[in-house]
Amino acid sequence: MFKQKHIAVIIPAAGVGQRMKFASEGKSKQFLTLQDRPLIYYTLKKFEDSDYVDDIIIVCEEKWIPFVATDVVDAYEFTKVRKIVTGGTQRQDSVFNGLKAIERADIVLVHDAVRPFISTKKINELIEECLTHEAVILAVQPKDTIKSQDRHQFVDKTLDRTELWNVQTPQAFQYDLLMDAFTEAHRKNFYGTDESTLVEALGVKVKLLEGEYQNIKITTPEDLVIAEAILRKLE
Repeated sequence: MFKQKHIAVIIPAAGVGQRMKFASEGKSKQFLTLQDRPLIYYTLKKFEDSDYVDDIIIVCEEKWIPFVATDVVDAYEFTKVRKIVTGGTQRQDSVFNGLKAIERADIVLVHDAVRPFISTKKINELIEECLTHEAVILAVQPKDTIKSQDRHQFVDKTLDRTELWNVQTPQAFQYDLLMDAFTEAHRKNFYGTDESTLVEALGVKVKLLEGEYQNIKITTPEDLVIAEAILRKLE
C-alpha cells in the first residue's frame, strides 16, 4: 500500500506467442526457461519486491493454471498473487477478466508477462505519478529515424522522433477509470492495442512517463538472446 491507496497489478499471460512458436517446445513464451527459471518468474519478482504493490492477478490459459499455481507461485513463494484467472479470446478480454477479479483497488497496473526487465524503481515511480494523474503509461523515445509511407510503399515523410514514443507496460490507472473504459469498450465491441487506448476513447488525457530501454517485450527467438544478455548484466 502506498499513501493509503490499495495497488493491484494485472499480469496478462494468456498469449500463445505465434512468433515464438518454433522455439517454444509447446510452451507459451511467458513460460519459457530463462537461466533455469520460467520467464514469468522475473516479471512477477519485480512486483513482489515493490513495497507499494498489494495484490497481483495473473491471467492465463486454463490449461496453464496448475503450472502457474504450483511451479511458479508456490515454488517461488510469491505471496502477493491473490488469484489466477482464465484468459479470454484476445488480450483485452484477458485483462478485463483480471480487472473483474480484483476485489479491492484504488490504482491498477497492467503489465505484460513477457516484459521481465522492468525495474521495481520504475514501477514505484509510475504508481506515484498515478496519484496525481488518472492514467499514466511508460514509454521511451525511438532511437531510429522513423518514416511514414505512401500507398505505393515509398517514403511519404520523415517523422519528428522527438514527438514520438514507443509505448511500454506497465500502464497505471485509477481503478474506476479503467473499469469504465473497459466496460464502455465491451459495450461498443471496441478493441484497442493497449489499455491507454481505451482510456483515450473516453476523452481522458494520458500522462507519459519515461520508461527504460531494457524493458523489452520478448516476442521472437532473437529477443531471448537479448534477454539472456540483459539478465547477465543485471546480475
